[in-house]
Amino acid sequence: MTPMTGARPEFSATPGKARRAARRRRPGLSALAVLLLLVMPLLEIGVILAVGRTIGGWPTFLLLLVESLFGAWLMKHEGREAWRAFVMALQSGRMPAKEIADAVLILVGGALLLTPGFITDIIGFLVVAPPTRPLARRFLQAMVERRLLGAGPWNPAPAPGSPHVVTGEVIDNDDAGR
Repeated sequence: MTPMTGARPEFSATPGKARRAARRRRPGLSALAVLLLLVMPLLEIGVILAVGRTIGGWPTFLLLLVESLFGAWLMKHEGREAWRAFVMALQSGRMPAKEIADAVLILVGGALLLTPGFITDIIGFLVVAPPTRPLARRFLQAMVERRLLGAGPWNPAPAPGSPHVVTGEVIDNDDAGR
C-alpha cells in the first residue's frame, strides 16, 4: 500500500522477486532435465531388452558397440569441420554464431552417441549428422531466444496492451524551440 493513496503499487520495487515467482509458475529446464534423467534410463533399458529379445544378446551388444564407435568417429569428423568453419569465420571477420551453435550441438550429440542406448544414439545422430543438424540448430536457437527474450522485464518487445507498455509521444527538442 502506498502511503498517499492507500492503493497497492502496480509494479514491484524488487524485479528479482517477480522473476523468481515467474520461474516457480512454470517448469524450467532443470525440471525437464531431472525428468529425463529419471525416465531416459528406464526407456533405454526397455528398448535394449526388446531389441535383445528380437535379435539376441550378442548381436544387440555388438550393434551398440558399432553405433558408439561410428558415433565417436562422426563426432571427431564433424568437430574438426566445425572448428575449421569457426576459424574461417573469425579470419573473415564474421561473427561465428552458426559455428558456435554447431560446436555445441556436436558436443551434446557426441555425448549422446557415446552413451549406451538406442534412443540416445538416434537423438545423437540427428544432432551431429550434417543433413539434420540445421534443424537441431534452429531448435537450439529458438530455445535460447525463448530463454533470453521470453518473459521478464528485459523483454524488448512486450505485447500490445500488456501492463508494461507505456504509451507516449516523442517530442523532438529541435522542433520545440521553433
